[in-house]
Formats: sequence, C-alpha cells, structure tokens
Amino acid sequence: MRVEAGTGAVRVRKRRRARSRRLLVQRLLALTTVAVVAGLGLGLAFAGSPGHIAEGVSVAGVDVGGLTASEATAKLEARARAVAGTPVVFTAGGHRWRLRPGNLGIEADWAAAVKLAAQHGDGFGPLRGFRRLGVRVFGADVSPPTRAWERALNYELTRMSRAVGAPHRDASLMLQGLRPAVVKGRVGRGLDRKAAAQAIVQALAGFERGTPVVLPVRVDSPTVSSADLAPALVQVRTALSRRIRMSLGSSSWWLQPGQLATLLSLPRGGTRSLAIGGRAADRYFQRLGHGIGRPPRDATFRVLDSGRVFVLPSRPGRVIDVAATRRTMLAAALSPTSRSARVVVTTEDAKRTTAQARAMGISTRISRYETIYGGDPNRIHNVQLVARLIDGKLVAPGATFSFNQATGARTASKGFLEAPVIINGEVTTGLGGGVCQVSTTVFNSAYEAGLKITARTNHALYISHYPQGRDATVDYPDVDLKFVNDTPHWLLLRTFVGSYSLVVDLYGAPIHRRVVSDTRPLAETGRPPIKRVPDPSLFKGETVVQDSGEPSRSTSVRRLVYLPSGKLLYDNTWYSSYRGEPRIVLAGTKERPKGKKKGPSGPSGPSGPTGPTGARQ
Repeated sequence: MRVEAGTGAVRVRKRRRARSRRLLVQRLLALTTVAVVAGLGLGLAFAGSPGHIAEGVSVAGVDVGGLTASEATAKLEARARAVAGTPVVFTAGGHRWRLRPGNLGIEADWAAAVKLAAQHGDGFGPLRGFRRLGVRVFGADVSPPTRAWERALNYELTRMSRAVGAPHRDASLMLQGLRPAVVKGRVGRGLDRKAAAQAIVQALAGFERGTPVVLPVRVDSPTVSSADLAPALVQVRTALSRRIRMSLGSSSWWLQPGQLATLLSLPRGGTRSLAIGGRAADRYFQRLGHGIGRPPRDATFRVLDSGRVFVLPSRPGRVIDVAATRRTMLAAALSPTSRSARVVVTTEDAKRTTAQARAMGISTRISRYETIYGGDPNRIHNVQLVARLIDGKLVAPGATFSFNQATGARTASKGFLEAPVIINGEVTTGLGGGVCQVSTTVFNSAYEAGLKITARTNHALYISHYPQGRDATVDYPDVDLKFVNDTPHWLLLRTFVGSYSLVVDLYGAPIHRRVVSDTRPLAETGRPPIKRVPDPSLFKGETVVQDSGEPSRSTSVRRLVYLPSGKLLYDNTWYSSYRGEPRIVLAGTKERPKGKKKGPSGPSGPSGPTGPTGARQ
C-alpha cells in the first residue's frame, strides 16, 4: 500500500512540471509574436518613402533629410553658388590667408554626394525603417567628392609653408676665444601639407564662411640637444689645453692652441663629434702638401737628331695622406698626455713607369716629312698651335690615329685665329686657316712610313707647294685624316716647328718597309669658270681680265708598300680632283661720253695687272 501511494505522488509531480513547461513556451511564443509585430509596426512607421532621403542626413553640414535626390541636389548647388564669392579664412602660425573656391578650381560633385546620402537609411520595408530610425537618432553627414587644380593647390601650400615654416636648430658648439660654449637648440615648426591640403579642399567645398579654418602645424624637434654635446665639449677643452707636436721624419714643428682652434670642425648642423676639417684645415693641408709633396713624373721619350729614342725614367710622387694625417692630429689633440702627431705620407706611382715605356718598343725614327710654310702671321700661328696639339701623341698597336680627335674643334677659345682658308671651293678667311698644312705633313709622314691610311681627302683647289696628289685637308668634325698603327709596337708622333718649315716624325720599332710611289701627271679636266665683276671705273663695253684663273685638274698617286721579305703589304691609289679657279673679268658700267669711240676690250684690250688667286692653306 505504501509503495502504490508513493508512485502516485511521483506521477502527479511529473504532470505538474509538464504543464508548467507548456505554459512557459506558450507565453514566450506570445511575447515573441508581440515583439515581432511591434517591430514590424515600428519599422513600417519610420520606413518613409524610398524616394526621399532619410531624416537626419546632411551633406557638408546642410540638412537634406526628407528631400528627393533632385531637390537635395538643387538645394546644395544653390548654396554653393551663394558662397562661391565669399572667401574662407585659413590660419596657421599667426598667419592668415583668404581663398575662394575659384582660386583653386574647387568643384564639388553634389549629385554624387546626394547619391551617397541616399544610401543612409535605404533598404526594404521595415529594414529601411530601422535604419532610418538609427540615422534620425545618431545623424549622418556626407562630404562631397571634390576636384581641385593640383598645381594651384600646391602653389598655395608652398606659400603657406614658407610663411609658417621655421626649421629646427640643433644644439652646437662655438668658440669664445679658446673657450668652447654650447649654443642651445631651437624647436622648429612646419605646415603638415597633406593634412592641410585636405582641410583646404574640404573647407572650400563646404558652406561655412564665418569661422577661420586652423591648418595643422607639426612640431620640428631638434635632433641634437645640449646634453648630446657634453662629451664633445670636454674634447674641445682638452684639444685646446696645450700645443701639439707635428712630425715628418726628422722634421717637427708645433701647433699652438690658437692655430689648432682654426683647424677644428666643431659639432654643428646635426653633428655630435669633433673633427679636423673646414676651409682653414683644407688650406693648411694644401700648404703642407706644397711644401712636402711631390707630383709623380711619367716616363717620357727623348728623341735625338740621329733618330734614336731614349726613355727618360719615371719618378714616383709623394703626397700627404690627408685623411690619415687628420686622424693622427685629432688623436693627439684629444690626448691629455701624448700630444704628438705624425704626418702620413704615401707614394703615388707614375701613370707611365719606366718599365712600361720601355715595353712600348719605341726606339727609332721610322719616317720623317717636312713642308715649307709661310703666309700671314695668323696662319703661321695656327700652324704652330695645332702642331703643338698633336706633338707627343702615342698610338697603340692596332689603334687608329684621328687628326680631328687629337686636335678637337678649332675654336677661338683654344687660341685659333682668322686666316686664309678654302671654303666651298673659294679662298676666304676663316677660323683655323693653316691647319691643313699640319694634316698634309702628318699624312705624308704616315705615307712614307708605309702605314695603313684609312681616311684622306684632297683640297677643293690645287695647291702647288704640297706634293702632287698627296695633300690632305681636314674640317672638324666631318672631314678627317686617319691612319692605323699596324705594327706590333707603339708609335710616337713628334712635330718640330721652325721659322719656315714644319717637320712631322714618327717613331717606333724598326719596321723596314719599302714604299714605292707612282704619281700620274696633273691633267686639266676643264677650263676656268668665268666670273664677271661690275666695275664702275670702266666704260660700258670695256672689260679687263683681273685674274686668269686656273683650270680644273685631276691626278692620282699609287703607293706600293713592301715588307722586308719583299712581300707586297699594301697597294693603294688615291685619286684627287681639284676645282677650277674662276677667271675674273671686270666689266665696265660707266656711261660713255657722247662722241667718244669705243675702245678695245677683251684679252687684247687694256688690262690691269693680273692679281693672285689668293692665299691657300
């Protein structure tokens, strides 16, 4: 009986708990349903029209809530037009600037801004309502997309930066007599260009005009403080406490504290360490170098009248190692006890040593050619000048000698003067007249040596005092004279200028080449062209031959070069064509008096003296 009674009580309790759970679930479902219905109702209540911007939304501070997109755009554009002529005041570091949107080409895209504003509180049905409720409570402001003239903006930023900017000054040391003192640093400032650019564009694109816009200024702190220079201050005091002894070999001298003070480079401009340097130190070491140093001397070649060549030995130079000497001097200055410094000297090898010069194989003269020159002083000057420019030129085995490369442009800055020269087939005056005398002499020296000649051009006019068919003109940079050192050893070109002649010698190792020449006779290829010149001193119909002119001509030179074995090395022919020089005929232009008979004319008539055809190169 007891067991049955207990079982019934348990069953009653289970039924009660099940009923309680059902009631709880039913209540929760009811509350949820009420909440959902209430939420939907609330969302629908605030959803508004999707064609209108949510309440609480603004663009550049202007309320556009409840407006359509077109209404909002029109409102913003009207506000922009209203303030376009009113400047915005910007301030920074106590300076003020007034700018209008038009100064920087500021253009805000209000339609795009309205489109962005419409996205706040958008969505479907109740969801839109909840979003708009949030916007209504917390608000939302949209900045319009804006364009600006970058150059104009950068110009204004630069102008502002110069006005506001003040660079920092690092702490430094200075000398008051022989006593060092610390110069305190200073905090600088500068315009934050990136942030300032954003602030300027945003302000000019907006509508606020009453309150000045403060532009951001950054602090430019010193990198070296007075505390950082405390060790250097102690070093300067030690350096100037006593004199130091300088030595080089057995020689020595003293540097007094006053002298040493001028050689010290004190910490300044962001540095923290003491050094030996500055202009005074540079001048000191330069003077010291002149007294101690010795430049290196290259091995050179001395030629004798006999044609033999001797090598004048090279000599190494002696130079001060300035960097090392600065270090020894500073170490002595910073030492309280060991105040001696050694001048460090190093040797500098010659660019061409004696051994290198001897290995070049230049031992004897292999060719010589001489030409006679004259003319006006300017021409002689040019001949001597260009001869000096090529004197001593060395040509490596296999290398090409270029006359233009060796001499460069013929300019007044190099000392060339105006002298007779052939230009376009006529004798005239030009800068560097006479240079072709030297190029012709060089050509013939290389010709007689049997060297390979790769570039040669004859003159436009025939010049009788040059060897027939073996003249060589040059005109920088196009017309050049070139020959190749086709020997296994170096070549040395020397020029010797006398009072009336020019000699060009080539030196190298003996090559013993045999040169055979065959020159064709100079042949006339055309009559002189006639050039009539009006002469007011002669009557009409009268003529006088002033210059008989020269016919055009041509010739050729064949050169055969044989090796010592008898083998033919080169067979070259150079063809030369020369223009004719005009026959100058003076023709009268003066009216003949009435009744006077016409006099004879032409070659058998009256003639003046036949003048020269003019000087040639």
